[in-house]
Amino acid sequence: MRRFPAPVAVVTTELDGERFGLTVGSLVSLSLVPPLVGVSIGKDSSSHEPIRRAGGWAASLLGGDQIHVAQHFARSGIPPVALWIGVDVRNARRGPLLEGAIGWLECRTVSEHEAGDHTIFVGEVESIELGAGGQGLVYRGGQFHAA
Repeated sequence: MRRFPAPVAVVTTELDGERFGLTVGSLVSLSLVPPLVGVSIGKDSSSHEPIRRAGGWAASLLGGDQIHVAQHFARSGIPPVALWIGVDVRNARRGPLLEGAIGWLECRTVSEHEAGDHTIFVGEVESIELGAGGQGLVYRGGQFHAA
């Protein structure tokens, strides 16, 4: 799968006043009517349980110039509160939205599916916002690329 480009997003949520977020290459469109998207989150991720418990999440679709943001949220072992230092975000209903993205989705979780060491969260899209135009960010061959 490393040979196949995957779009990059940062999935976020807020639970009990604490923000959580992680970089994903697994955000996919599932349905147009109703609008559904899916994301696969590792069960060992510090964001897994908060996303599960919050009942919803937000996705910031990263632009080609946001490699540093993708790398920042891809780090493991960082306390959730430390992830947000120096990151430009705005508050939203389902989780923080990262500024500079090419688009944002806010989703209500409608189902969860166990998939090995991951859980696939299916979200009904409650809101969509477009950011500035431009290239999106993809992950291929172990590296981030503008596309």
